[in-house]
Amino acid sequence: MSKTKRYEIPLNRVEGDLEVRVDVDEGVVTDAWSSGTMFRGFENLLLGRKALDSLVVTPRICGICSTTHLLAAAKALDMVSGVQPPPRAVRLRNIALMAETLQSDLRHSVLFFLPDLAGSAYRRNPLFDEAVRRFEPTRGETWIEAIVETKKILEIVAIIAGQWPHSSFMVPGGVAYSPHATELLQCRYILRRVRDWYESRILGCSIQRWQDVRSAADLDAWLAERAAHRDSTIGFLLDFGHRIGLDETGRGHDSFLSYGSLELPEGTDVAGPDGSNLLVPPGYSDGATTYAFDQALISEDVSHSLAADYDTGLHPVEGVTAPVTGAPGLRYSWVKAPRYDGKPAETGPLAEALVAGDPLLRDLFARDGAATLVRQLARLTRPARMMSAMETWIAEIGESSAGDTYVPYGALEEGSGYGLIQAARGALGHWVTVRGGAITHYQVITPSAWNGSPRDGDGVRGPWEEALVGTVIADADDPVEAGHVIRSFDPCLVCAVHAIDRRPKGTQTR
Repeated sequence: MSKTKRYEIPLNRVEGDLEVRVDVDEGVVTDAWSSGTMFRGFENLLLGRKALDSLVVTPRICGICSTTHLLAAAKALDMVSGVQPPPRAVRLRNIALMAETLQSDLRHSVLFFLPDLAGSAYRRNPLFDEAVRRFEPTRGETWIEAIVETKKILEIVAIIAGQWPHSSFMVPGGVAYSPHATELLQCRYILRRVRDWYESRILGCSIQRWQDVRSAADLDAWLAERAAHRDSTIGFLLDFGHRIGLDETGRGHDSFLSYGSLELPEGTDVAGPDGSNLLVPPGYSDGATTYAFDQALISEDVSHSLAADYDTGLHPVEGVTAPVTGAPGLRYSWVKAPRYDGKPAETGPLAEALVAGDPLLRDLFARDGAATLVRQLARLTRPARMMSAMETWIAEIGESSAGDTYVPYGALEEGSGYGLIQAARGALGHWVTVRGGAITHYQVITPSAWNGSPRDGDGVRGPWEEALVGTVIADADDPVEAGHVIRSFDPCLVCAVHAIDRRPKGTQTR
Protein backbone atom coordinates (compact mmCIF):
# COMPACT_ATOMS: atom_id res chain seq x y z
CA MET A 1 0.00 0.00 0.00
CA SER A 2 1.36 3.39 -1.01
CA LYS A 3 2.35 5.70 1.84
CA THR A 4 3.09 8.85 -0.11
CA LYS A 5 4.11 11.80 2.03
CA ARG A 6 4.54 15.40 0.99
CA TYR A 7 7.49 17.41 2.21
CA GLU A 8 8.36 21.08 1.84
CA ILE A 9 12.05 21.72 1.30
CA PRO A 10 13.22 25.32 1.82
CA LEU A 11 16.60 25.48 0.10
CA ASN A 12 19.48 27.61 1.35
CA ARG A 13 22.67 28.33 -0.56
CA VAL A 14 20.70 29.39 -3.63
CA GLU A 15 20.31 32.95 -4.89
CA GLY A 16 16.91 34.14 -3.71
CA ASP A 17 13.97 32.38 -2.08
CA LEU A 18 13.05 28.94 -3.35
CA GLU A 19 10.74 26.32 -1.92
CA VAL A 20 10.36 22.85 -3.33
CA ARG A 21 7.54 20.44 -2.46
CA VAL A 22 8.00 16.78 -3.17
CA ASP A 23 5.91 13.65 -2.85
CA VAL A 24 7.97 10.78 -1.45
CA ASP A 25 6.86 7.16 -1.58
CA GLU A 26 9.06 4.58 0.14
CA GLY A 27 12.00 6.97 0.09
CA VAL A 28 11.75 7.92 -3.61
CA VAL A 29 10.53 11.26 -5.00
CA THR A 30 7.48 10.60 -7.18
CA ASP A 31 6.46 14.20 -7.90
CA ALA A 32 7.77 17.72 -7.36
CA TRP A 33 6.65 21.36 -7.40
CA SER A 34 9.08 24.27 -7.55
CA SER A 35 7.84 27.55 -6.08
CA GLY A 36 9.48 30.88 -6.66
CA THR A 37 8.05 32.59 -3.60
CA MET A 38 8.50 36.19 -4.74
CA PHE A 39 7.24 38.36 -7.59
CA ARG A 40 9.55 40.27 -9.96
CA GLY A 41 8.02 43.41 -11.45
CA PHE A 42 10.95 45.15 -13.10
CA GLU A 43 9.21 44.98 -16.46
CA ASN A 44 6.42 47.12 -15.06
CA LEU A 45 8.88 49.60 -13.54
CA LEU A 46 10.18 50.32 -17.05
CA LEU A 47 6.86 51.15 -18.69
CA GLY A 48 6.73 54.79 -19.70
CA ARG A 49 10.43 55.39 -19.10
CA LYS A 50 12.92 56.50 -21.73
CA ALA A 51 14.56 53.67 -23.63
CA LEU A 52 18.00 54.31 -22.13
CA ASP A 53 16.61 53.83 -18.62
CA SER A 54 16.64 50.09 -19.23
CA LEU A 55 20.45 50.23 -19.06
CA VAL A 56 20.23 51.51 -15.48
CA VAL A 57 17.16 49.67 -14.20
CA THR A 58 17.62 46.12 -15.51
CA PRO A 59 21.13 45.51 -14.03
CA ARG A 60 19.41 45.88 -10.65
CA ILE A 61 17.39 42.74 -11.34
CA CYS A 62 20.29 40.74 -9.93
CA GLY A 63 23.37 41.57 -7.90
CA ILE A 64 25.17 38.44 -9.08
CA CYS A 65 24.74 38.71 -12.85
CA SER A 66 24.06 42.42 -13.37
CA THR A 67 26.51 42.64 -16.30
CA THR A 68 24.54 40.00 -18.18
CA HIS A 69 21.29 41.94 -17.78
CA LEU A 70 23.09 45.09 -18.93
CA LEU A 71 24.39 43.35 -22.04
CA ALA A 72 20.99 41.87 -22.90
CA ALA A 73 19.39 45.31 -22.51
CA ALA A 74 22.13 46.97 -24.58
CA LYS A 75 21.81 44.41 -27.38
CA ALA A 76 18.04 44.97 -27.45
CA LEU A 77 18.63 48.71 -27.92
CA ASP A 78 21.34 48.00 -30.52
CA MET A 79 18.58 46.29 -32.50
CA VAL A 80 16.09 49.12 -31.97
CA SER A 81 18.61 51.70 -33.16
CA GLY A 82 19.99 49.52 -35.97
CA VAL A 83 23.61 50.04 -34.89
CA GLN A 84 26.45 47.50 -34.79
CA PRO A 85 29.10 48.08 -32.08
CA PRO A 86 32.70 48.24 -33.36
CA PRO A 87 35.09 45.31 -32.77
CA ARG A 88 36.87 46.93 -29.81
CA ALA A 89 33.54 47.44 -28.05
CA VAL A 90 32.49 43.85 -28.76
CA ARG A 91 35.68 42.59 -27.15
CA LEU A 92 35.19 44.75 -24.05
CA ARG A 93 31.57 43.66 -23.68
CA ASN A 94 32.63 40.02 -24.01
CA ILE A 95 35.45 40.27 -21.49
CA ALA A 96 33.22 41.84 -18.85
CA LEU A 97 30.52 39.22 -19.38
CA MET A 98 33.04 36.37 -19.20
CA ALA A 99 34.69 37.71 -16.04
CA GLU A 100 31.30 37.82 -14.34
CA THR A 101 30.54 34.29 -15.55
CA LEU A 102 33.86 32.94 -14.26
CA GLN A 103 33.30 34.30 -10.77
CA SER A 104 29.76 32.94 -10.75
CA ASP A 105 30.76 29.44 -11.87
CA LEU A 106 33.53 29.20 -9.30
CA ARG A 107 31.58 30.71 -6.43
CA HIS A 108 28.57 28.51 -7.05
CA SER A 109 30.64 25.34 -7.34
CA VAL A 110 32.86 25.90 -4.31
CA LEU A 111 30.61 27.97 -2.04
CA PHE A 112 27.16 26.58 -2.82
CA PHE A 113 27.35 23.07 -4.30
CA LEU A 114 30.42 21.42 -2.77
CA PRO A 115 29.70 22.35 0.89
CA ASP A 116 26.87 19.78 0.84
CA LEU A 117 29.58 17.11 0.73
CA ALA A 118 30.79 18.41 4.09
CA GLY A 119 27.34 18.05 5.65
CA SER A 120 26.46 15.66 8.44
CA ALA A 121 24.59 13.35 6.05
CA TYR A 122 27.99 12.12 4.81
CA ARG A 123 29.84 11.89 8.12
CA ARG A 124 30.38 8.14 7.56
CA ASN A 125 31.74 8.60 4.07
CA PRO A 126 35.50 7.91 3.93
CA LEU A 127 36.03 11.23 2.12
CA PHE A 128 34.04 13.26 4.65
CA ASP A 129 36.99 14.65 6.63
CA GLU A 130 38.66 15.80 3.43
CA ALA A 131 35.40 17.41 2.26
CA VAL A 132 35.23 19.34 5.53
CA ARG A 133 38.85 20.42 5.22
CA ARG A 134 38.23 21.78 1.74
CA PHE A 135 34.63 22.99 1.63
CA GLU A 136 33.26 23.68 5.11
CA PRO A 137 31.63 27.14 4.85
CA THR A 138 33.83 30.00 6.15
CA ARG A 139 36.59 27.54 7.17
CA GLY A 140 37.38 25.20 4.32
CA GLU A 141 40.69 25.78 2.57
CA THR A 142 39.30 25.82 -0.97
CA TRP A 143 36.17 27.66 0.19
CA ILE A 144 38.28 30.56 1.49
CA GLU A 145 40.53 30.56 -1.57
CA ALA A 146 37.48 30.78 -3.85
CA ILE A 147 36.34 33.95 -2.08
CA VAL A 148 39.74 35.54 -2.62
CA GLU A 149 40.22 34.47 -6.23
CA THR A 150 36.73 35.33 -7.45
CA LYS A 151 37.05 38.77 -5.91
CA LYS A 152 40.11 39.27 -8.13
CA ILE A 153 38.14 38.30 -11.24
CA LEU A 154 35.61 41.02 -10.54
CA GLU A 155 38.37 43.61 -10.60
CA ILE A 156 38.43 43.07 -14.38
CA VAL A 157 34.78 44.09 -14.59
CA ALA A 158 35.47 47.12 -12.39
CA ILE A 159 38.36 48.22 -14.61
CA ILE A 160 36.26 48.00 -17.78
CA ALA A 161 32.89 49.05 -16.35
CA GLY A 162 33.86 51.38 -13.51
CA GLN A 163 32.12 49.30 -10.85
CA TRP A 164 30.53 45.94 -10.04
CA PRO A 165 27.71 45.14 -9.63
CA HIS A 166 25.15 47.34 -11.39
CA SER A 167 27.42 49.09 -13.89
CA SER A 168 25.95 50.91 -16.89
CA PHE A 169 28.99 51.22 -19.14
CA MET A 170 27.34 49.58 -22.16
CA VAL A 171 25.29 51.83 -24.43
CA PRO A 172 23.62 51.33 -27.80
CA GLY A 173 26.49 51.17 -30.28
CA GLY A 174 29.23 50.09 -27.90
CA VAL A 175 30.69 51.00 -24.53
CA ALA A 176 31.29 54.28 -22.74
CA TYR A 177 34.93 53.68 -21.79
CA SER A 178 38.06 52.04 -23.18
CA PRO A 179 40.76 50.95 -20.71
CA HIS A 180 44.23 52.43 -21.03
CA ALA A 181 47.29 50.27 -21.74
CA THR A 182 48.22 50.03 -18.05
CA GLU A 183 44.67 48.97 -17.17
CA LEU A 184 44.73 46.27 -19.83
CA LEU A 185 48.04 45.01 -18.42
CA GLN A 186 46.35 44.87 -15.03
CA CYS A 187 43.50 42.82 -16.52
CA ARG A 188 46.00 40.40 -18.05
CA TYR A 189 47.84 40.08 -14.75
CA ILE A 190 44.63 39.42 -12.81
CA LEU A 191 43.45 36.81 -15.29
CA ARG A 192 46.86 35.13 -15.30
CA ARG A 193 46.83 34.82 -11.50
CA VAL A 194 43.29 33.47 -11.42
CA ARG A 195 44.14 31.03 -14.21
CA ASP A 196 47.15 29.79 -12.22
CA TRP A 197 44.88 29.14 -9.21
CA TYR A 198 42.21 27.50 -11.35
CA GLU A 199 44.73 25.18 -13.01
CA SER A 200 46.42 24.33 -9.71
CA ARG A 201 43.42 23.96 -7.40
CA ILE A 202 40.42 23.18 -9.61
CA LEU A 203 41.86 21.27 -12.60
CA GLY A 204 45.08 19.91 -11.19
CA CYS A 205 46.63 20.42 -14.64
CA SER A 206 46.98 23.03 -17.35
CA ILE A 207 43.98 24.08 -19.39
CA GLN A 208 45.77 22.71 -22.46
CA ARG A 209 46.04 19.28 -20.82
CA TRP A 210 42.39 19.35 -19.78
CA GLN A 211 41.31 20.15 -23.33
CA ASP A 212 42.75 16.80 -24.40
CA VAL A 213 40.17 15.02 -22.22
CA ARG A 214 37.56 14.35 -24.89
CA SER A 215 35.71 11.23 -23.74
CA ALA A 216 34.70 9.26 -20.65
CA ALA A 217 37.65 6.93 -21.32
CA ASP A 218 40.00 9.94 -21.53
CA LEU A 219 38.60 11.18 -18.21
CA ASP A 220 39.33 7.84 -16.53
CA ALA A 221 42.85 7.88 -17.98
CA TRP A 222 43.34 11.49 -16.83
CA LEU A 223 42.35 10.56 -13.28
CA ALA A 224 44.80 7.65 -13.26
CA GLU A 225 47.60 9.70 -14.80
CA ARG A 226 48.70 11.80 -11.82
CA ALA A 227 47.92 12.25 -8.14
CA ALA A 228 47.45 15.98 -8.82
CA HIS A 229 44.51 15.17 -11.10
CA ARG A 230 42.83 12.96 -8.52
CA ASP A 231 43.49 15.49 -5.73
CA SER A 232 42.11 18.43 -7.68
CA THR A 233 38.66 19.82 -6.98
CA ILE A 234 37.37 18.12 -10.13
CA GLY A 235 39.00 14.83 -9.14
CA PHE A 236 37.49 15.06 -5.66
CA LEU A 237 34.03 15.93 -7.05
CA LEU A 238 34.13 12.94 -9.39
CA ASP A 239 35.29 10.54 -6.66
CA PHE A 240 32.81 11.71 -4.03
CA GLY A 241 30.04 12.12 -6.60
CA HIS A 242 30.31 8.55 -7.86
CA ARG A 243 30.42 7.21 -4.30
CA ILE A 244 27.08 8.87 -3.42
CA GLY A 245 25.41 8.28 -6.79
CA LEU A 246 25.36 11.79 -8.26
CA ASP A 247 25.91 10.15 -11.65
CA GLU A 248 22.49 8.50 -11.24
CA THR A 249 20.32 11.45 -10.16
CA GLY A 250 19.06 14.67 -11.70
CA ARG A 251 18.06 13.51 -15.16
CA GLY A 252 15.29 15.65 -16.57
CA HIS A 253 13.59 16.09 -19.93
CA ASP A 254 16.80 15.79 -21.99
CA SER A 255 15.99 18.99 -23.89
CA PHE A 256 18.59 21.74 -23.89
CA LEU A 257 18.59 25.38 -25.01
CA SER A 258 21.33 27.89 -25.76
CA TYR A 259 20.65 31.35 -27.16
CA GLY A 260 24.29 31.66 -28.16
CA SER A 261 26.65 34.31 -26.87
CA LEU A 262 30.00 36.09 -27.17
CA GLU A 263 30.05 37.50 -30.68
CA LEU A 264 33.38 37.05 -32.46
CA PRO A 265 34.65 40.53 -33.38
CA GLU A 266 36.10 41.27 -36.77
CA GLY A 267 39.78 40.36 -37.02
CA THR A 268 39.95 38.15 -33.95
CA ASP A 269 42.07 35.02 -33.64
CA VAL A 270 39.37 33.37 -31.51
CA ALA A 271 37.34 30.77 -33.40
CA GLY A 272 33.84 29.50 -32.66
CA PRO A 273 32.76 25.84 -32.87
CA ASP A 274 32.14 24.65 -36.43
CA GLY A 275 32.69 28.09 -37.89
CA SER A 276 30.04 29.81 -35.75
CA ASN A 277 30.26 33.59 -35.47
CA LEU A 278 29.70 33.17 -31.72
CA LEU A 279 32.06 31.58 -29.23
CA VAL A 280 29.01 29.96 -27.61
CA PRO A 281 26.74 28.82 -30.46
CA PRO A 282 22.93 28.88 -30.35
CA GLY A 283 20.74 25.83 -30.70
CA TYR A 284 18.19 23.44 -29.25
CA SER A 285 19.36 19.92 -28.51
CA ASP A 286 17.81 16.65 -27.40
CA GLY A 287 21.29 15.50 -26.41
CA ALA A 288 21.86 13.60 -29.62
CA THR A 289 20.76 16.07 -32.31
CA THR A 290 21.10 19.84 -32.30
CA TYR A 291 18.62 22.02 -34.18
CA ALA A 292 18.87 25.63 -35.32
CA PHE A 293 17.62 28.15 -32.78
CA ASP A 294 14.63 30.37 -33.59
CA GLN A 295 13.62 32.94 -30.99
CA ALA A 296 10.13 33.06 -32.49
CA LEU A 297 9.53 29.62 -30.92
CA ILE A 298 9.85 30.97 -27.36
CA SER A 299 6.67 31.33 -25.33
CA GLU A 300 5.60 31.75 -21.71
CA ASP A 301 2.83 29.69 -20.15
CA VAL A 302 1.16 30.95 -16.96
CA SER A 303 -1.40 28.22 -16.28
CA HIS A 304 0.31 27.29 -13.00
CA SER A 305 1.84 30.70 -12.24
CA LEU A 306 0.57 33.46 -9.99
CA ALA A 307 0.05 35.62 -13.06
CA ALA A 308 -2.81 36.93 -15.16
CA ASP A 309 -4.17 34.32 -17.53
CA TYR A 310 -3.22 33.83 -21.16
CA ASP A 311 -5.41 31.71 -23.39
CA THR A 312 -2.25 30.03 -24.63
CA GLY A 313 1.45 30.52 -24.20
CA LEU A 314 2.55 33.90 -25.51
CA HIS A 315 5.79 35.05 -27.10
CA PRO A 316 7.58 37.62 -24.87
CA VAL A 317 6.72 40.37 -27.36
CA GLU A 318 3.07 39.82 -26.43
CA GLY A 319 3.39 38.57 -22.86
CA VAL A 320 2.70 40.68 -19.79
CA THR A 321 3.88 40.71 -16.20
CA ALA A 322 0.69 40.95 -14.17
CA PRO A 323 0.60 39.25 -10.77
CA VAL A 324 -2.60 37.91 -9.26
CA THR A 325 -3.54 37.32 -5.66
CA GLY A 326 -6.09 34.94 -4.26
CA ALA A 327 -5.30 32.59 -7.14
CA PRO A 328 -6.74 29.05 -7.35
CA GLY A 329 -4.69 26.27 -5.80
CA LEU A 330 -3.29 25.07 -9.12
CA ARG A 331 -1.13 28.19 -9.24
CA TYR A 332 1.93 27.70 -7.07
CA SER A 333 4.82 29.86 -8.32
CA TRP A 334 5.47 33.49 -9.19
CA VAL A 335 7.74 32.20 -11.96
CA LYS A 336 6.20 31.75 -15.42
CA ALA A 337 6.81 28.64 -17.50
CA PRO A 338 8.98 29.41 -20.55
CA ARG A 339 8.75 26.87 -23.33
CA TYR A 340 10.63 26.37 -26.60
CA ASP A 341 8.44 25.09 -29.40
CA GLY A 342 6.01 24.12 -26.66
CA LYS A 343 8.57 22.09 -24.69
CA PRO A 344 10.46 22.71 -21.43
CA ALA A 345 14.18 23.19 -21.91
CA GLU A 346 17.17 23.04 -19.59
CA THR A 347 19.68 25.83 -19.99
CA GLY A 348 23.11 26.50 -18.52
CA PRO A 349 26.69 25.22 -18.94
CA LEU A 350 25.67 21.65 -19.79
CA ALA A 351 23.17 22.86 -22.40
CA GLU A 352 25.84 25.13 -23.90
CA ALA A 353 28.33 22.26 -24.09
CA LEU A 354 25.85 19.83 -25.69
CA VAL A 355 24.70 22.38 -28.26
CA ALA A 356 28.33 23.24 -29.05
CA GLY A 357 29.22 19.56 -29.49
CA ASP A 358 31.71 19.38 -26.61
CA PRO A 359 33.09 15.83 -27.02
CA LEU A 360 33.65 15.03 -23.33
CA LEU A 361 30.28 16.21 -22.09
CA ARG A 362 28.46 14.65 -25.02
CA ASP A 363 30.11 11.33 -24.23
CA LEU A 364 29.28 11.59 -20.53
CA PHE A 365 25.70 12.53 -21.43
CA ALA A 366 25.45 9.48 -23.69
CA ARG A 367 26.59 7.31 -20.78
CA ASP A 368 24.92 8.96 -17.76
CA GLY A 369 22.33 11.34 -19.17
CA ALA A 370 22.00 14.84 -17.76
CA ALA A 371 22.95 13.59 -14.31
CA THR A 372 23.68 15.86 -11.36
CA LEU A 373 27.39 15.06 -11.58
CA VAL A 374 27.60 15.74 -15.32
CA ARG A 375 25.73 19.04 -14.93
CA GLN A 376 28.05 20.22 -12.17
CA LEU A 377 31.16 19.09 -14.04
CA ALA A 378 30.04 21.21 -17.01
CA ARG A 379 29.86 24.27 -14.78
CA LEU A 380 33.15 23.70 -13.00
CA THR A 381 35.02 23.20 -16.29
CA ARG A 382 33.40 26.02 -18.29
CA PRO A 383 36.13 28.46 -17.16
CA ALA A 384 38.63 26.26 -19.02
CA ARG A 385 36.63 26.91 -22.20
CA MET A 386 36.61 30.68 -21.61
CA MET A 387 39.93 31.82 -20.19
CA SER A 388 42.00 31.44 -23.36
CA ALA A 389 39.51 33.51 -25.37
CA MET A 390 39.54 36.19 -22.67
CA GLU A 391 43.33 36.35 -22.76
CA THR A 392 43.29 36.66 -26.54
CA TRP A 393 40.71 39.46 -26.56
CA ILE A 394 42.53 41.44 -23.86
CA ALA A 395 45.75 41.08 -25.86
CA GLU A 396 44.05 42.10 -29.12
CA ILE A 397 42.72 45.28 -27.52
CA GLY A 398 46.15 46.05 -26.14
CA GLU A 399 47.90 45.58 -29.47
CA SER A 400 46.59 48.94 -30.62
CA SER A 401 45.44 51.99 -28.72
CA ALA A 402 43.37 52.93 -31.76
CA GLY A 403 39.89 51.72 -32.51
CA ASP A 404 36.46 53.06 -31.77
CA THR A 405 34.55 51.83 -28.75
CA TYR A 406 31.30 53.46 -29.82
CA VAL A 407 29.27 54.08 -32.95
CA PRO A 408 26.69 56.90 -32.67
CA TYR A 409 23.13 55.64 -32.80
CA GLY A 410 20.00 57.28 -34.08
CA ALA A 411 17.15 58.47 -31.93
CA LEU A 412 15.54 55.68 -29.92
CA GLU A 413 12.02 56.80 -30.82
CA GLU A 414 10.29 53.84 -32.45
CA GLY A 415 11.03 50.16 -32.76
CA SER A 416 11.34 46.76 -31.17
CA GLY A 417 14.35 44.67 -30.34
CA TYR A 418 15.65 41.84 -28.26
CA GLY A 419 18.91 40.92 -26.60
CA LEU A 420 19.64 37.23 -26.23
CA ILE A 421 22.78 36.00 -24.49
CA GLN A 422 24.08 33.20 -22.30
CA ALA A 423 24.32 34.34 -18.71
CA ALA A 424 26.17 32.33 -16.06
CA ARG A 425 23.07 30.21 -15.46
CA GLY A 426 21.95 29.97 -19.07
CA ALA A 427 19.67 31.62 -21.59
CA LEU A 428 18.76 35.24 -20.76
CA GLY A 429 16.50 37.31 -22.97
CA HIS A 430 15.25 40.91 -22.92
CA TRP A 431 12.50 42.06 -25.31
CA VAL A 432 11.66 45.78 -25.64
CA THR A 433 9.22 47.93 -27.61
CA VAL A 434 9.70 51.70 -27.84
CA ARG A 435 7.04 54.15 -29.00
CA GLY A 436 7.50 57.91 -28.98
CA GLY A 437 10.83 57.48 -27.22
CA ALA A 438 9.27 55.66 -24.26
CA ILE A 439 9.21 51.99 -23.36
CA THR A 440 5.73 50.58 -23.96
CA HIS A 441 6.58 46.92 -23.47
CA TYR A 442 9.40 45.05 -21.73
CA GLN A 443 9.79 41.37 -20.93
CA VAL A 444 12.64 39.42 -19.36
CA ILE A 445 13.06 35.64 -19.29
CA THR A 446 15.87 34.53 -17.02
CA PRO A 447 17.74 31.22 -16.96
CA SER A 448 16.13 30.20 -13.66
CA ALA A 449 12.71 30.84 -15.18
CA TRP A 450 13.58 28.18 -17.76
CA ASN A 451 15.08 25.73 -15.28
CA GLY A 452 12.77 26.42 -12.34
CA SER A 453 9.52 26.82 -14.22
CA PRO A 454 6.30 25.39 -12.85
CA ARG A 455 4.09 23.07 -14.89
CA ASP A 456 2.59 24.28 -18.16
CA GLY A 457 -0.95 23.95 -19.47
CA ASP A 458 -0.32 20.32 -20.42
CA GLY A 459 0.81 19.52 -16.88
CA VAL A 460 4.44 19.02 -17.96
CA ARG A 461 6.89 19.74 -15.17
CA GLY A 462 9.68 22.28 -15.42
CA PRO A 463 13.27 21.02 -15.82
CA TRP A 464 14.35 20.77 -12.20
CA GLU A 465 10.93 19.55 -11.10
CA GLU A 466 11.36 16.70 -13.58
CA ALA A 467 14.98 16.15 -12.51
CA LEU A 468 13.87 15.55 -8.92
CA VAL A 469 11.57 12.66 -9.80
CA GLY A 470 13.21 9.34 -8.96
CA THR A 471 15.61 10.85 -6.41
CA VAL A 472 16.15 8.61 -3.40
CA ILE A 473 15.81 10.50 -0.10
CA ALA A 474 17.58 8.69 2.72
CA ASP A 475 16.44 11.05 5.49
CA ALA A 476 13.33 13.22 5.04
CA ASP A 477 14.61 15.52 7.81
CA ASP A 478 17.81 16.16 5.85
CA PRO A 479 16.94 15.75 2.14
CA VAL A 480 20.44 16.57 0.93
CA GLU A 481 19.91 14.46 -2.21
CA ALA A 482 17.22 16.86 -3.43
CA GLY A 483 19.54 19.76 -2.67
CA HIS A 484 22.26 18.25 -4.89
CA VAL A 485 19.85 18.04 -7.83
CA ILE A 486 18.46 21.56 -7.48
CA ARG A 487 21.82 23.19 -6.78
CA SER A 488 23.34 21.55 -9.86
CA PHE A 489 21.14 23.98 -11.86
CA ASP A 490 22.57 26.94 -9.87
CA PRO A 491 19.17 28.54 -9.09
CA CYS A 492 18.97 32.34 -9.10
CA LEU A 493 15.51 33.22 -7.87
CA VAL A 494 16.41 36.86 -7.30
CA CYS A 495 16.47 37.14 -11.10
CA ALA A 496 13.15 35.37 -11.42
CA VAL A 497 11.09 37.00 -8.65
CA HIS A 498 11.28 39.96 -6.27
CA ALA A 499 8.31 40.33 -3.87
CA ILE A 500 7.43 37.71 -1.33
CA ASP A 501 3.97 36.20 -0.80
CA ARG A 502 3.15 35.58 2.89
CA ARG A 503 -0.16 33.75 2.37
CA PRO A 504 -0.55 30.41 4.15
CA LYS A 505 1.34 27.81 2.16
CA GLY A 506 -1.72 25.61 1.86
CA THR A 507 -3.31 28.10 -0.55
CA GLN A 508 -0.39 27.72 -2.96
CA THR A 509 -0.30 23.96 -3.34
CA ARG A 510 -1.90 22.11 -6.18
